[in-house]
Amino acid sequence: MSNDIDNSPQYIEAPVNYLEPDGEKPVTYLYEPPAGVPIRSGRTAKHWMKIHNGRLAAGELTLDRQGFAFLRQPTRVDNFYDPDEVVRVYYPEVERLVMEATGAVRVHVFDHNVRCGPMAKRGEKGVREPVKFAHNDYTLRSGPQRVRDLLPAEADSLLKNRFAEINVWRPIRGPVEESPLAVCDATSMRPQDFVAMDLKYRDRTGEVYSVTFSPNHRWLYFPRMERDEVLLLKCFDSADDGRARFTAHTGVDDPASPAGAAPRESIEARTLVFFAE
Repeated sequence: MSNDIDNSPQYIEAPVNYLEPDGEKPVTYLYEPPAGVPIRSGRTAKHWMKIHNGRLAAGELTLDRQGFAFLRQPTRVDNFYDPDEVVRVYYPEVERLVMEATGAVRVHVFDHNVRCGPMAKRGEKGVREPVKFAHNDYTLRSGPQRVRDLLPAEADSLLKNRFAEINVWRPIRGPVEESPLAVCDATSMRPQDFVAMDLKYRDRTGEVYSVTFSPNHRWLYFPRMERDEVLLLKCFDSADDGRARFTAHTGVDDPASPAGAAPRESIEARTLVFFAE
C-alpha cells in the first residue's frame, strides 16, 4: 500500500451534489410514495470540488476536530452480505473499535447497510446503492430521538451525559476503485450549511441534514481503500463545545477510476456512543 500512497494524487476534482435551498423542507421517501408525489423533493446542483487525498494527512485527522478518523482494523467476517454473520461477528468488532477510538463507556451497534450499485439495481435483498449527494445522517432533533427510539427505557438517563452517533464505513472488497466515499472537514463548515430533510419510512419520519454549497468546504477521500481499513464518521455529538458535531459525506465519481473498475462494495455500521460525563 505504501507505493500506492506515494503514487496517488494529492487531490482529484469531482462533482459533489449539493442541495439548492428554496425555502421548502426537502423530503425523501424510502418506499413507493403516494401517486403523484416525487420520491425526492428539493433540487440539487453539481459543484466541482477538489477532493484531497486523506492518506497524506491520515495521522492528523480526528473525530473531535475534522469529524472523522481513518483506522486499520482486520475483521473475521467472511460474508458481509449475510446479516446474521454481520450481527454475530461484526457488531462486536465495531463495538470494540469505537470504544477504543473514543474512550466511551458504552457503544450500541444498532444497524448496518451494505451497498453495491449493480446488486441494488438487480433487486438483491438488503443491498442499496451508494448515496451520491452531500448529507449527514442526523440532525439536532433526530440525534436524541434515535436514542429514545432504540433505548426507550434508558433514554432519560443516557441523555443526561454526552453521547454521539458514529458510523463505521468499510469496503467489503478492496481496493475501492469506483464511487469512493468523500468526507468534509468539519472545520470548513458552518451551521448554516446544513438543511434539515425529512426521511419518510412507512412507519415513521426521520430527519437528516442535506448540505448546501460553500467554496470553503474541504473534502477528502482515501484512495483505494482496502477491506481492513475503516472510516469513522461522527454524524452527531451532543456536546456543543467547539468540537465537530456532524460530518458531511457523499459518494463521488472518481475521474481517475480505471475503465472497467469494479463497482464499490461497502458496509456502514451505525452506533450510539455514550460517555461517562
